[in-house]
Amino acid sequence: MTDPKRRIEAGDPAPDFTLPDDTGAPVSLADHRGRKVIAYFYPAAMTPGCTTQACDFSESMASFTRDGYDVVGISKDPPAKLARFRERDGLSFPLLSDEELTVHRAYGAFGEKKLYGKTVQGVIRSTFVIDEEGVVTRALYNVKATGHVAKLRRDLGLEG
Repeated sequence: MTDPKRRIEAGDPAPDFTLPDDTGAPVSLADHRGRKVIAYFYPAAMTPGCTTQACDFSESMASFTRDGYDVVGISKDPPAKLARFRERDGLSFPLLSDEELTVHRAYGAFGEKKLYGKTVQGVIRSTFVIDEEGVVTRALYNVKATGHVAKLRRDLGLEG
């Protein structure tokens, strides 16, 4: 696993993982080999910012899929809460549960962050774009929930 203080950078191999989805079924990064993957880490299902971000990803799934991208959302929430989140908001991509924060730490998506002016330990809202071979092409930390998906699409040249 990656040093928790180290952040993933473009060119790094993406740390592999297998996590339960919202139904409890295991999902591995290796399952997506041959396709590009957008793996994003968010603090908590069913909170306003995380809902905005998840709905933005869901609304963009047709263009992501068309351009060869799979999307997975990863949080520390248990599968049952993720199932309620998916159902409530009609989300169209897998939500994965990392209750032990092992994968968060491997990606540098858990650690010190500023929250209302205080330094706390927590989930760092982050997005990673991984190529067909499992190499990180973009590592984005401290992203904003609102507008992030639109900016990511622009940066990836997925305007249509």
